Amino acid sequence: MTTDENLAAVVKTSQGDYRVVVGRGVIDEIGPEMKAAGLTGRAFLIADVAMFPQSVHEAHEALEKSGFVTNVMTLELNEQAKTLDTAQEIYSWLSEHRAERVDTIVAMGGGVAGDLVGFVAATWLRGVPVVQVPTSLAAMVDASIGGKTAVNLPAGKNLIGAFHQPRLVLQDVAHLATLPEREMAGGFAEAIKHGLILDPQLLDTFERNAAELQRLEGDLAVQTIRRSVQIKAEVVSADEFERGETRMLLNYGHTIGHAIENVSGYGKYFHGEAVAIGMMAAAGIARRLGMIDQELVDRQRNVLKLYDLPVTVSGVTADELIAATKTDKKSRGGSVRWILLEGPGKAVVRSDVPEDVVREAVEEVIADS
Repeated sequence: MTTDENLAAVVKTSQGDYRVVVGRGVIDEIGPEMKAAGLTGRAFLIADVAMFPQSVHEAHEALEKSGFVTNVMTLELNEQAKTLDTAQEIYSWLSEHRAERVDTIVAMGGGVAGDLVGFVAATWLRGVPVVQVPTSLAAMVDASIGGKTAVNLPAGKNLIGAFHQPRLVLQDVAHLATLPEREMAGGFAEAIKHGLILDPQLLDTFERNAAELQRLEGDLAVQTIRRSVQIKAEVVSADEFERGETRMLLNYGHTIGHAIENVSGYGKYFHGEAVAIGMMAAAGIARRLGMIDQELVDRQRNVLKLYDLPVTVSGVTADELIAATKTDKKSRGGSVRWILLEGPGKAVVRSDVPEDVVREAVEEVIADS
């Protein structure tokens, strides 16, 4: 199988351009793809234990077959493990194996694996190459592309991190077959988000083909993932360090979403679930500001429900969520910058949203306990 037919995008960054390969069975191509990217030395495969043994063994064998001496570490990589303590555990392992700057770290797993292992790669010896092998839908369409790496603090999510672009992103759709239903739904939230903010045709695809896409059968699932990947790649190429407003649009739903994760305790709501609820709060804000009509709010709610995503949150208060937004990384001068819809496939950044409007929209997505 040639990977050119599976090439979804080439991301252009100041740290170098890199390929994003999306297809079925492409894990077998990881070695040749790494060599084509100019990577040499040893491979340090750090994987979520959920991918062990079969997927980890397949990746290990594919790397060794291409001549990469490979060391493997598996960890339980969930949101609670996305800490400096876990990073320290990986640093110790790399130290034991005398990992050098010419070596490559391969991150295999969901978004947490990509963020955490990417952060380790960004900081080990002041930066070593990293290859992202995302195995969840959320990581495929979002987290694995763009070089954002981070760990959490008790004060908030992703507060310590670095931009460290991968040298290759390789996405094997076959890895999604064993993904739990909730994690799969969370990934659809990120992909649907791309349609809502930048591509009305993609939004239509998610609306009209929910059953087929959820089964991950046929070519449509692969093509839809590739399109979502292309959108993320285009945005990253245009705004690598999130200095403008283009890349910030990708955070639609994330301001309240991150607040939900923080206030409810990481793990109660998966990231994509929290983002789905956050998108409903953002839509409520936009409607109250006269930017969109109720029809689009209802359309967004309906498409999220098609993919079994929550649209309300429980066990938290509006005060808690609003307070948590104040530490949002997008804030400037104490003012929260909101990503809001102006229509299907069209989003903008607003920093002039009155707090009473935010409160009303947040209260609307809090379910009666």
